[in-house]
Amino acid sequence: MSQSFLARLPLSRYEVDRDYLSRERENLFEELWANPATRILPIFQGTALLSSPSSLALLPVAAIPDHELLVYLGLSTSTTSPEPVGTPIVAAVLTDAGHFAEGEWANLRSLGTTLSDRDAGLLTEALGVINWHLSHGFSPRTGAPTIVAKGGWVRRDPVSNTEVFPRTDAAIICGVIDADDRILLGSNALWESNRYSLLAGFVEPGESLEAAVIREVFEESGLHVIDPVYLGSQPWPFPASLMLGFTARLDPSVVNAAIPDGAEILDLRWFSREELAASLGDILLPGPTSIARAIIDEWFGGPINDGQL
Repeated sequence: MSQSFLARLPLSRYEVDRDYLSRERENLFEELWANPATRILPIFQGTALLSSPSSLALLPVAAIPDHELLVYLGLSTSTTSPEPVGTPIVAAVLTDAGHFAEGEWANLRSLGTTLSDRDAGLLTEALGVINWHLSHGFSPRTGAPTIVAKGGWVRRDPVSNTEVFPRTDAAIICGVIDADDRILLGSNALWESNRYSLLAGFVEPGESLEAAVIREVFEESGLHVIDPVYLGSQPWPFPASLMLGFTARLDPSVVNAAIPDGAEILDLRWFSREELAASLGDILLPGPTSIARAIIDEWFGGPINDGQL
């Protein structure tokens, strides 16, 4: 991954020591609650409380009302944040946000590019683990309700005494480039008709990332591609993905025609840089928080100014 491309991935930034060994401490949260340095990140319905339009609110323990879930996120390593290096941080999922009725709440999609490295990493980590909890309340082995353990990073089946750990779904996303250095963008059936992005899909069991690129591009567009080149990765906790970015070239040995699959992809268009710039008033590109936008910007040669924040 080039440093220039890494800088385009807002959700891959972090200044947090996850302090994983502390998760094993039996009385971790009691110890953290007794530490006056501990700070809490309030989360409610997938949004975070803000202290300013571009900063997360990290509050003392006493400021947090009833909560339904706690996750120990680790220790701040930031030298530029208000809290000192080594500050313990816990995400608290609130049962009710009325205690902060006057506060400002926002989601990661809109905040991703404006948060500091530490805050972007904290919120991405928090949402990834919290979303996992929401879908793993019962044991896949026995069906019994699972119990939160180890600082919020494990759910335990009380019947079989087995542990369930957070999982991340690997998904590839690919900038397909033709012989004229044009990029392929598609419109997904779930989006507005004028929104275009890259082709993407989940990696299947027993499949390499490169094989997934070739398969997904063919399934969604009918195009044969070769030479997938890895660019970098970004977590995407909506709800639990890791997006692995690639570029790939059209196979010159076959006749290629872009044909949308008609189920996921309803339209496909090739764009030169000039054509994409001229189309910005008519089409919507992926938001700047996404790796899709980072790959498009990398191909374009710099950030595309389409007015999105």
